[in-house]
Amino acid sequence: MRRIGLVLVLILTASLAAEGQQAPKIPKIGLLTLATPAAAAPLVEAFRQELRALGYVEGKTFVLQIRYGEAKAERLRELARDLVALKMDVIVVAQDQAVAAVKREAGTTIPIVMSNSSDPVGTGFVASLAHPGGNITGLSNVSPELSGKRLELLRQVLPGLSRVAFLWNPDVRGNLLDYKETEGAARSLRVELQSVEVSSDEDLDRGFSAVMAQHAQALILPAGNAVAFSKRPEIARFAQRNRLAAIYPNNDWMDAGGLMSYGPSSAAMYHRAAIYVDRILKGAKPADLPVERPTKFELVINLKTAKALRLTIPPSVLGRADQVIE
Repeated sequence: MRRIGLVLVLILTASLAAEGQQAPKIPKIGLLTLATPAAAAPLVEAFRQELRALGYVEGKTFVLQIRYGEAKAERLRELARDLVALKMDVIVVAQDQAVAAVKREAGTTIPIVMSNSSDPVGTGFVASLAHPGGNITGLSNVSPELSGKRLELLRQVLPGLSRVAFLWNPDVRGNLLDYKETEGAARSLRVELQSVEVSSDEDLDRGFSAVMAQHAQALILPAGNAVAFSKRPEIARFAQRNRLAAIYPNNDWMDAGGLMSYGPSSAAMYHRAAIYVDRILKGAKPADLPVERPTKFELVINLKTAKALRLTIPPSVLGRADQVIE
């Protein structure tokens, strides 16, 4: 009987000890993008790939909650509020408008990682790149700084270029910075810059009509406009159909038939965003993690599209390309 009693005591003690131990907490990661699921799919996969490389297993060592704005900025506040209510441990945000929405809803309570912000200092998200100073850090695509270079590349491909349409979203602070930089470059190159505002799906056809009415010869698209990003095939087809040379902010556009792109790799930035998330989950403070600027900018040229447009890309431009699609 004494032995049976001892066994019962040991079983009871082990049971109470097990009850006293809490299950390990599984980190909850939120991801908010203004793009559609289809448009964002390769970038979300790049983020997941990097987390796997860092040793994370989705569903076991972390939970990922993704919200898509479907290119409708008016949905962002509700989606941001949803992620905040779910008490995410960190939220990854893709565009400037989405960063602003999460910042407004989360305040300073949840770490925020920017996967692709145009100018986080200019937009007021961080105090400085080296010392963000709050709960926001991540990556900048420095798109405004590249605007003049994109116009110069178009000018080299079309030496007689005199009229360029700039498709942008005035509701995106980073796009405004892009536009101002491109305006300055256009004055220097004596090129007329046509402002074409596209802030919703409904604006796209009106924008196309405006481009044709003003006889633009080429198009420039800045980074950060999720409406345009989600309509990449339509925009690329419009440019080809009307024999418009176009330059885009990154290589995500090239599969849709874009002529040229110049900028950092979006997939690479999502890989880096996962590294920021890992650091934060391991205890780092966003205020202590400097915002990264890209160290490599890729020039991609699509010779198939050039042929369709009856354009000859100068050897001097081809020689600088990081990738040539034939």
